[in-house]
Amino acid sequence: MKRILFAALTAAALFSGGILQSLNAQNMEIPKKVSPFPVGDKLPEQFSKYFVGQAWLAPLTDDKRLNAPVSNVTFSPGCRNNWHSHTGGQLLIAVGGRGYYQKKGRPARALLPGDIVEIAPDVVHWHGAAPDSWFSHLAVACNPATNENTWLEPVDDAQYAAA
Repeated sequence: MKRILFAALTAAALFSGGILQSLNAQNMEIPKKVSPFPVGDKLPEQFSKYFVGQAWLAPLTDDKRLNAPVSNVTFSPGCRNNWHSHTGGQLLIAVGGRGYYQKKGRPARALLPGDIVEIAPDVVHWHGAAPDSWFSHLAVACNPATNENTWLEPVDDAQYAAA
């Protein structure tokens, strides 16, 4: 029930704000809104080197005592991150546009606003935008005290095209 309510609220926000009109690949300038959340700043070099294309990051939580880091990540059309894993796992909540998630050895899964991906610890995966759409998801770092990323090789064009 919560998932249906979240999807309905997200869809209503997207349509009421005209956000979907700015998500196509024809408009390559960063849109003011891809989702109800801020787009943020371009990824710093320490992270952008693990992405094909341009992405932006907007941290949404500040209070470290809550132990629940959440960020909005926005991908330009065709942008995706490298294969990687998280020792503590990760949650993705799609909030704007259209994208993909793929677990190593499995077919890619299309992501639309309201979709939730639960990524278990140490699962090798990638995620990013569809070639013709901006994409935004909330990234929740699970078990943040011990969660570390292991970055691997880029998702090559053939792997991405198969998605």
